[in-house]
Amino acid sequence: MANPDLHQSHDLIASDMVVGTNVYDMNGDHIGSVERIILEKRGGRVAYAVMSFGGFLGIGHDHYPLPWEMLDYNTDLDGFQVNITKEQVEGAPRYSANQEFDWSPESGRRVYDYYGIPPYWV
Repeated sequence: MANPDLHQSHDLIASDMVVGTNVYDMNGDHIGSVERIILEKRGGRVAYAVMSFGGFLGIGHDHYPLPWEMLDYNTDLDGFQVNITKEQVEGAPRYSANQEFDWSPESGRRVYDYYGIPPYWV
């Protein structure tokens, strides 16, 4: 009988295993962690990983939507690696932990444009 509590396989991972995963830059320096993933309702595609960054001991951090395509899982780091610097993250579209982000297509376009990635919906 299959185990319904399986959280990952070679190519698949459960969402609860993604949330909290560390995010590293290309040098292997820790720059944040995945706070949540944002799914497209109709197609089921992962549109964004929202990374928490900044603050101290989890207090005062901001949320940064990243196009899902930017994240590559690195087994050596046991986390996601992105091809951006800490300085690029600091200037990226973001929202504070106590506000809601505008998830409209226009805001999504700004996020994807900032990182130089064609939007998944085009």
